[in-house]
Amino acid sequence: MIPKYRKPNHPGEVLLHEFLEPHHTSQVELARKMDVPIQRVNTLINEKRDVTAETAILLSRALKTSPEFWMNLQAAYDLYEAKLQLKLAA
Repeated sequence: MIPKYRKPNHPGEVLLHEFLEPHHTSQVELARKMDVPIQRVNTLINEKRDVTAETAILLSRALKTSPEFWMNLQAAYDLYEAKLQLKLAA
């Protein structure tokens, strides 16, 4: 059973723990595959950057996933954060 109120993982956390670590891939290697600066990958992993549509496409190409996978992770995270902010503001 999936917990109903658990905070979704940030896409950067999923990227690190489900893709990079198991495949022993460094951030530098991924940045090279995506043809982006290492800072772009690093700030995503450190949850200081969100997944944009462009980043989702680049990740999907480099990791053989779909762009929708990354966008859905980001949307779930964003919706949770927005609901939390609205509850705090009420």
